[in-house]
Amino acid sequence: MTPMSTNRADLLLTGLAPAIWGTTYLVTTRWLPQGYPLTVSLVRALPAGLLLLAFVGELPKGIWLFRVLVLGALNFSIFWWLLFVSAYRLPGGVAATLISLQPVFVIVLSRLLLGAPLRWQAVAATLGGVLGVALLVIRANAALDTVGVVAGLAGAMAMALGTVLAKRWQPPVSALTFTAWQLAAGGVVLAPFALTMEPRLPWPTLDNAVGFVWLGLFGAALSYILWFRGLARLGPQAVSPLVLLSPVTAVLIGWLLADETFTPLQLAGIALVLISVWQSQRRGPAAAANGGAPRG
Repeated sequence: MTPMSTNRADLLLTGLAPAIWGTTYLVTTRWLPQGYPLTVSLVRALPAGLLLLAFVGELPKGIWLFRVLVLGALNFSIFWWLLFVSAYRLPGGVAATLISLQPVFVIVLSRLLLGAPLRWQAVAATLGGVLGVALLVIRANAALDTVGVVAGLAGAMAMALGTVLAKRWQPPVSALTFTAWQLAAGGVVLAPFALTMEPRLPWPTLDNAVGFVWLGLFGAALSYILWFRGLARLGPQAVSPLVLLSPVTAVLIGWLLADETFTPLQLAGIALVLISVWQSQRRGPAAAANGGAPRG
């Protein structure tokens, strides 16, 4: 395989992660009990993390105990919590648009923490993708809520910081082990809040069980293994624009499975997102990955 074909294969595999995340909305609204955001996040993270830990048979040691706790909190506990807060307080389209600002934050943080060059072409492409997401999901009657807006922006920042720190600290283990560590740590951080701030989850129905299995094994374990693998190989500035594919996937699934229809503005939004993702890769993922060497 040539380096270019390898990079393309890595991009395709990494892009599967946000595509899987795009199924979360449909699974959550149709198959999971409503009103348990912290508990659902806990059930999504901790069992998958413990299962992967049992498989890899390796625990973090030394400085990695602290680093994994920080990364697990940023990438899972804090991000998922703020995402739910934003989604509950804002129309889904507004929340999705705010979260889609994450690649912009990654570009800035990569400059500050990794010394990566600030590529204005990448900034413009990412902002074009955010506009595409807005056209895709925001409705004219969308209402704003200050707490929801702040939560959405803070959630995007949390994931961006976790993405960049994961590259800066670059663990001496496989993506599978790194994912296991972070998922378990994120679940541990979530546990006391979920157990004390929400009522006990009702006994799951068959639909609930299917939803939890999907979100745990695919929406958490598999997707984040692919995500952190891509992050290590391609770098945060190449990987982060791929999150824009998540709302596109969500809308396409709604069209396929929920009898939703497209408007001309939504079709324009999809086209703008895809152009943005393509444009963000114009200089090649290898260049983005080498923009800043990981530092311990």
